[in-house]
Amino acid sequence: MLNIIWVLFFIIAFILALGKLVFLGEQQVFAEMIQVMFTLSKTAFEIALGLTGILSLWLGIMNIGEQSGLIRWLTRGLTPLFKRLMPEVPDNHPALGAMVMNISANALGLDNAATPLGIKAMKALQSLNPSPNTASNAQILFLVINTSAVTLFPVTIFTYRHQLGASNPADVFIPILIATYCSTLIGILAVAWVQKINLWDKVILSYLIGFSSLVLGIVYYFSQLSQIDMMQQSALISNVILFSLVIAFILMASYQRINAYEAFIEGAKEGFSTAIMIIPYLVAMLVAIGVFRASGALELCTDGLRYGINLVGWDARFIDAMPTAFMKPFSGSGARAMMVDTMTTYGADSFSGRLASVLQGSTETTFYVLSVYFGAVGIKNIRHALACGLIADIAGIIAAIFVSYWFFA
Repeated sequence: MLNIIWVLFFIIAFILALGKLVFLGEQQVFAEMIQVMFTLSKTAFEIALGLTGILSLWLGIMNIGEQSGLIRWLTRGLTPLFKRLMPEVPDNHPALGAMVMNISANALGLDNAATPLGIKAMKALQSLNPSPNTASNAQILFLVINTSAVTLFPVTIFTYRHQLGASNPADVFIPILIATYCSTLIGILAVAWVQKINLWDKVILSYLIGFSSLVLGIVYYFSQLSQIDMMQQSALISNVILFSLVIAFILMASYQRINAYEAFIEGAKEGFSTAIMIIPYLVAMLVAIGVFRASGALELCTDGLRYGINLVGWDARFIDAMPTAFMKPFSGSGARAMMVDTMTTYGADSFSGRLASVLQGSTETTFYVLSVYFGAVGIKNIRHALACGLIADIAGIIAAIFVSYWFFA
């Protein structure tokens, strides 16, 4: 599936560029695509290089937590759920701890922390994989949860909105929370349907009800706060929880008479080799996305959608924010740029500006995460991972549009 998508990006880009050259005389389009190929190859390397330090830091911290036994203690609460969703993962396996930490980091909006923890989890799951070149059921479910994970504190989006003059930068918080929860729920349901997971199991159902209640409680609590208090408390809670976990790992290691420094160094050594392994996968994906965008294919999709919406007489205001939605599965930075461009063009407090913010927070960068996580363990046959991840993305995008009309139209 990934191979087909990758090839299609190039073929569609070539056909469109050739059409522009022959029929419109646009001679610069091929030069732009070649320039994008070179630029994004360099960007892919820089991303991987930038990840090296972050990977080393968090893999080292995770190793402290594993050796101290604290991660095993933290994962006990989710072990019953993962046992039923991922029956091939044994009790107390290191993958459970890494998955819990990754999902927690995503929920807190800590992207830099989430990536190395996700790679750590994927590597641990790979140790249980009977077919190393093919994604296992557990790896696919984890990837889909990761790419659609609920973000409780989208502080980065608030910051951009504040910089671009929004009167209430955090007014998109509740819509984002609703949209991203819909994305996660639909992603899990899609994987469960393919893998024939029994969602009516009492344990799974209890967790789903519990998580839904927690999200609703958080929505209610933050809806009572002012804009300033919401931003301050969300940032404070995220940072305090993360640093508290680091301190707890170190203190537990000291209590268990484990050399925390040596444990950190041992885990951090994996950071460099992991970053190097990611580079080819990032180059392949980013270059294909860049060529697709430079050819005008993305703009063509937007114009076609606008024409269809106008044809049936629906409200087409949401189209102005759709470049963010189109770009989000492929590139986080690209989607962020689209969001900023929309707010700059139409205003941060416009319907399009708010919708672009909600779209940015509703899903993750599916192709990027797939390339990085599966690339880190050398998986080539991704099975239904991409399809289920895109289903979650579509659900998040649709939910973002509907909830934005509900709140802001």
